[in-house]
Amino acid sequence: EVTINYRHGLPVITLTLPTRSERCQFTVKPMVTTVGAFLQDVQREDKGIERAEVLATDGSKVSDATSMELLLMKDFKLVINNTAYSVSPPVKDKLSSEHATEMEDIKSVVHRLFVALHLEDHQIRKERELLQKLDHLKEELLPLEQMKARITESADAKTSRLLWVGLALMSTQGGALAWLTWWVYSWDIMEPVTYFITYGSAMAFYAYFVLTKQDYVYPDAKDRQFLHFFYRKSKKQHFNVERYNKLKEDLAEAEESLRRLRQPLHLRLPIQEIRDKD
Repeated sequence: EVTINYRHGLPVITLTLPTRSERCQFTVKPMVTTVGAFLQDVQREDKGIERAEVLATDGSKVSDATSMELLLMKDFKLVINNTAYSVSPPVKDKLSSEHATEMEDIKSVVHRLFVALHLEDHQIRKERELLQKLDHLKEELLPLEQMKARITESADAKTSRLLWVGLALMSTQGGALAWLTWWVYSWDIMEPVTYFITYGSAMAFYAYFVLTKQDYVYPDAKDRQFLHFFYRKSKKQHFNVERYNKLKEDLAEAEESLRRLRQPLHLRLPIQEIRDKD
């Protein structure tokens, strides 16, 4: 015969061991213990048990992963070797609302105590992982940063030269128009020429807008030309821009995680400790 009684809120399963023919009690924790763990405890207690399993009332096998809490909610059969025992768990008294509230408070206190005892170890382990990740990312970024600095310097120099060339061409054009107007021809002849030059410039600006979908603003045009030189130089130098950007994003994310991890409020330190750290 297999009996179940509750002691101190925990179910105690009493059964007869086949080899020694003696009664043995097994105290289980319903929310933690599974059917498989309970059966292993039974077999460990009596080495002569070759077969131990739990069946539902309809004869279907109950999974070893099922918690004992679910199993004890209804009748079942416990099979030991070739003997099947019908088990009827007693109906557990329902807790009063006041008692239930007290139990929830106790669970909350236990949870906070567990967090307080293990939080520091978790914080230290997490911080160590983030620091190792930061060192690894910085080590990978170092040669890329050096290469990027060289490419940026080269692209910036080419962009500056291009701007000075543009200024020189505009100055040359202005001087040539002035020379043709006052020394070679008259304004009556040069006026249509300047008109078509102005109209041609307007067409060039409109073509820029059609190609880039942006207005011709000098700072934006300078940045666009800089990026053109930068990517062309990167391709020649085999500089992986996508990989560099990905590493920079990972580095920023790791630094932000480390900053949040080291915040006193995230560490849940007492107010006095937070003030001392400030």
